Amino acid sequence: MVKRPAFARWLSDSNDVTRTFLAAGQIPGLINMAGGLPDPSTWPVPELTALARAAVADHPGDALAYAPIEGLPALRDMIAARFSAPDLALERKNVLVTTGGMQALDLLGKVLVDPGQVIAAQSPAYLGALDAWKPRGPRYRPMRLEASGFDPVAALTGAQFAYTVPNFSNPTGRLVGLDQRRALVAAAQATGTWLVEDDPYGTLYYDGAPLPRMLALAASGGSYDGPVVYLGTLSKELAPGLRVGWVIASPEMIEALVTAKQGSDMSTSGLSQRITLDAFASGLTDRVLPATLALYRARRDALCAAMEEHLGDLFDWEVPTGGMFVWATARDPALDMDRLLRVGLSHGVCVTPSSVFDPEGRNRSAVRINFTLNEPGRLVEGVRRLAVAARATLAEAVAV
Repeated sequence: MVKRPAFARWLSDSNDVTRTFLAAGQIPGLINMAGGLPDPSTWPVPELTALARAAVADHPGDALAYAPIEGLPALRDMIAARFSAPDLALERKNVLVTTGGMQALDLLGKVLVDPGQVIAAQSPAYLGALDAWKPRGPRYRPMRLEASGFDPVAALTGAQFAYTVPNFSNPTGRLVGLDQRRALVAAAQATGTWLVEDDPYGTLYYDGAPLPRMLALAASGGSYDGPVVYLGTLSKELAPGLRVGWVIASPEMIEALVTAKQGSDMSTSGLSQRITLDAFASGLTDRVLPATLALYRARRDALCAAMEEHLGDLFDWEVPTGGMFVWATARDPALDMDRLLRVGLSHGVCVTPSSVFDPEGRNRSAVRINFTLNEPGRLVEGVRRLAVAARATLAEAVAV
């Protein structure tokens, strides 16, 4: 038999943790607290049905034809208006519509990274971003923003870009403070390095007032041409199946991303874009948000209370003020989270180990736990199962 060409090398650069995680959904009765999934009950199905019907009937040219690569002009104008501020003047030329937030990450890798170049990434880092950039073969410079003595200028110098999730980071759920945001923006302005602000959770504040976006902090009063590249998505705000995201950046960056998008998907679904435009225009996203926040706040509280009861002697964590995740760090270094994943599956619970958020896969000291998908009773039972699995895992380690 004639030998076929080998697949690209990056495909083999994976780990069995990821494969185990993806296969877990087939386990009967599993309580999945691993993903970053919204609750389907938050989706305004009747309203979206009406918007979809109207999009096809009233705007067939927008909904059914090829859309412009940059996105529907009216939607770009709407996004520019929604994110403009007194000192932040955004225009259509500052906005690119993408097929979900993941495409924005992929396009950034295509336009900025050649093999071996450096990405400065908030650490631990979002797994989806690491996967998006893996084919580019980058090197990573971890940014531990909460560490004493962190120097943003040193972190950004020489990097192709710096990647952050300042609002309730995936995976840690941390909120980057205002002083740190200002310092990162100042470092980007001083070094010339692009500063990526990935913001899928920016509407999910449960406690306190929202902090200013770094995009706004980088504004100079005129037409926006700053170093911050802002990524947004409809997935957590309305419904992930619409696959609509956006990039807000300088016209120079938008033009580069448009060139990359042309060779990716030609255009984001016109139907999804039209639904998004009409959802924004009708105020639908604003109307559904309060109920979503109330639901998720209660689930966060239920999860953290259950953790205090069942895991308080094994893990340390902070109660997040927003987002979708709790990051729990083992007190005993002998408690390996990759092993806990497998033992947990045998007890009917799934969480995400910290190794997948480390480009080198070495961090095995923590787990990410999601609280948005499951109702409180299942969260409590999931934590109880996790506690049993954690004690079994630790007993194994001590016995070796």
